[in-house]
Amino acid sequence: MSGLRVRELWRFPVKSLLGERVERAEVGAEGLAGDRGWALFDVGTGFGLTARRVPELLFAAGRLRPDGTAEVVLPDGTATTDDAVLSRWAGRPVELRPATAVHGARRYENPDDAEDEEAARWDPFAGADGAFHDNADARVTLVSTGTLGGWDRRRFRANVVLDGAGEDELVGRHVRLGTAELDVVGRVPRCVMTTRPQAGGIGRDTAVLKTIHRERGGALAVGALVARPGVLAVGDTVVPA
Repeated sequence: MSGLRVRELWRFPVKSLLGERVERAEVGAEGLAGDRGWALFDVGTGFGLTARRVPELLFAAGRLRPDGTAEVVLPDGTATTDDAVLSRWAGRPVELRPATAVHGARRYENPDDAEDEEAARWDPFAGADGAFHDNADARVTLVSTGTLGGWDRRRFRANVVLDGAGEDELVGRHVRLGTAELDVVGRVPRCVMTTRPQAGGIGRDTAVLKTIHRERGGALAVGALVARPGVLAVGDTVVPA
């Protein structure tokens, strides 16, 4: 883990949509400010939409507006928060909801067989409270260029891309990054989203998930909880705290 340094910072204002690359970010208990703070919900089923179930989400982007709220940028460049516009694009009635307005269980869907989605059973699962993270054990995710190799880092939607290698060695450790302190709690299990095509010329690639399962036990990147809020910036170095 020696010399791990922040190469890129990313926040994803709307769950499962493309995100924004930033130079610095405030970090609190829910992760990077604005990260996964909104999600699209299927009005008919009540499920939160993810690119597992609706791959087209990866051709739209979420971005924060100056007032701190989020908007969706559709593939044609339209920026909107209008549920009617979003519903027409999604082909179903949807609502863009902030995490602060969603109480109780947040339910999403996951296929029981990522290699045969057409025949798979789609099972519901409950996400984290607060910001719309899948797992309450990971509010900030980190991955290194050494781990990524030739894979495009955008497939894995990590908040922090690190130059170097060895982030797996951080699991179970307390580290400082910028003025924030993180408890790195585990490796991040991966799902069918890593295989999805998305804007920017990234094509469908089922070999990605197969390789992660074969060579890495199904996990790639590490997840952390925020022990002390602070500010992260490109160029910061991971320091044992």
